[in-house]
Amino acid sequence: MPQIAQISEIFASQLFWLTITFGFIFLVVGLGMVPKIQGTVDARDARIAADLATAASARETADKLEADHKAALEKSRAEAAKVAVDAKAAAAQATEVRVKAADTAAQARVEEAMRRIGEARSSAQAEIESVAADAAIAMVGRVAGLNVDEGTARAAVQQELVRG
Repeated sequence: MPQIAQISEIFASQLFWLTITFGFIFLVVGLGMVPKIQGTVDARDARIAADLATAASARETADKLEADHKAALEKSRAEAAKVAVDAKAAAAQATEVRVKAADTAAQARVEEAMRRIGEARSSAQAEIESVAADAAIAMVGRVAGLNVDEGTARAAVQQELVRG
């Protein structure tokens, strides 16, 4: 077979060109591209490290600002609670003053009403005595046929009203 007899000549030639091609590819890729890729990777790693450091610094600043904000918020809440307590106390005191004033006014009206009621009672008592004395004079005059003076009739009516 003639193909088998040519193998050593063809094989040696193919092995030579394969070595040349792989050597060329190694030189181009290994010496030309790999340093550029390695430089890009190193730059990227440096950028990531710088970004992480910046992010850590920003996080610390944010944490500090948050703590300051919380402290200020708590202080504001405490001040607001104090203002609310003071306002409640002032409102209670103002309400107490108004209640006392209203109570005094109501007491004055009650006393005035009691005075008017007393006057009306006295007036009604006097009128009842007058009417009762007139009725007693008229009854004694009709029943017994006697004339009783008004003073005696009033005295008798008053005595009976006192006894109840």
